[in-house]
Amino acid sequence: MKRSFGKMHGCGNDYIYFDCMEQPLQHPEAWAVRLSDRHKGIGGDGLVMILPEEGADGRMRMFNADGSEGKMCGNGVRCVAEWLYTHGAAKETLRIDTNSGTKTITHRGAQLWQVEMGGYSAMAAALPAVNMGEGPLVRCPLTV
Repeated sequence: MKRSFGKMHGCGNDYIYFDCMEQPLQHPEAWAVRLSDRHKGIGGDGLVMILPEEGADGRMRMFNADGSEGKMCGNGVRCVAEWLYTHGAAKETLRIDTNSGTKTITHRGAQLWQVEMGGYSAMAAALPAVNMGEGPLVRCPLTV
């Protein structure tokens, strides 16, 4: 099977991007592992599928190099915005659906995008922090 792909990076996060607007990529988990290998594949932090989405300009599904599906990547979604912008959705503000909700991305100049990521939390209970208590993860000892 032949598929075209793109490789983009945002602040060093490099992903392999597939245009899935007309045809989804089958078994993206396996492709992410195979293609992300920096010695035997294309190399990257993972794979991103750019999909159509009703009520948004597009949808991003992101798979890490180990094949697990991620909820969101700020650098990755900014690259998706650039791709959508250069492939027909040339608007100054784009809405892209992700596994952590719909993100609003604003064009700030040539290849510059700002994404609203939501509120920040350092509270262990609000994060996937295991056995770290309930309080903030600031100046706390870490035993490894």
